[in-house]
Amino acid sequence: MRALVVNELTGPAGISVTDMAPPEAAAGDVLIDVVAAGVSFPDLLISQGLYQRRSEPPYVPGVEVAGRVRQAPAGSAFKPGDRVYAGASAGFAEVARAPERMTFSLPDELSFEQGAAVLVNYQTAVFALSMRAGFRSGESLFALGASGGVGTAAIQVAKGLGASRAIGLVSTADKVEPARQAGADDVFLVEPGWRERVVAATGGRGADVVYDPVGGDRFDDAVRCLAPGGRLLVIGFAGGGIPTVKVNRLLLRNVSVVGAAWGEWVARDPNLPVGVGREIDRLIRAGVIRPVIGDVLPLERGAEAFRLLAERKAVGKVILRVA
Repeated sequence: MRALVVNELTGPAGISVTDMAPPEAAAGDVLIDVVAAGVSFPDLLISQGLYQRRSEPPYVPGVEVAGRVRQAPAGSAFKPGDRVYAGASAGFAEVARAPERMTFSLPDELSFEQGAAVLVNYQTAVFALSMRAGFRSGESLFALGASGGVGTAAIQVAKGLGASRAIGLVSTADKVEPARQAGADDVFLVEPGWRERVVAATGGRGADVVYDPVGGDRFDDAVRCLAPGGRLLVIGFAGGGIPTVKVNRLLLRNVSVVGAAWGEWVARDPNLPVGVGREIDRLIRAGVIRPVIGDVLPLERGAEAFRLLAERKAVGKVILRVA
């Protein structure tokens, strides 16, 4: 089978496509004929040796796939030919394997490309907003990095949870429309005065929840955008810098900074994705979740997909088309 391989930890420069034997299913695994696979920021960081979890080259990256079941365990809810999306190991290949608890039916409402964009971003959004922030109907959301796969997922899930207003922040003018496509009511550019514009869009009160996958130098102003009792969700650090916060600001303004590491929680509670998956399925069938897809590239152009993320040019979810 064809597979994308990271040969050295140099990011896009160390990636190539090669032929290898397909994986064999271990107990409890589902084998999937991959149609499409999602490329995420952690994939890039791991390929550069910069992530908290390290993979030694050569290895096949990729954890988000969508396709058709090739083989399922005895007694499984799945059968060969079923449309699924899954959290897989070595997903950037023609065949991938995934634990059954990380495999989900792909509703007809979504294409394979959209299915490949669901697992990490939408599991994270439901986990972060519902379980970590306690997001309530009628509250407002402010999402940084609102045009990417992470930000667009947060906007859609917040709307599905009854958000009164969803506000997005993007770095360039070409990223405004994808954020609006996701459902943002207001989208602002990173330029002088953006914090004041965000607060004004909430009637001067501030946002109830800030969703921050960016970090870096925008963090401080994002904290200042919070309403009394507001919560800032730390999702990641796509901006490169890991910020710090002066806790007296949290005390005096009665706001919170909350970590939301879905993968770390799953490591402690492997059954979490099953329950979250049911909520995602509900939101898909209700028409709320419709992943915003950006570049769709063939597997042979995998290095280019990584480069889009490295250069901060990705809009929506970047997808590799495998079959």
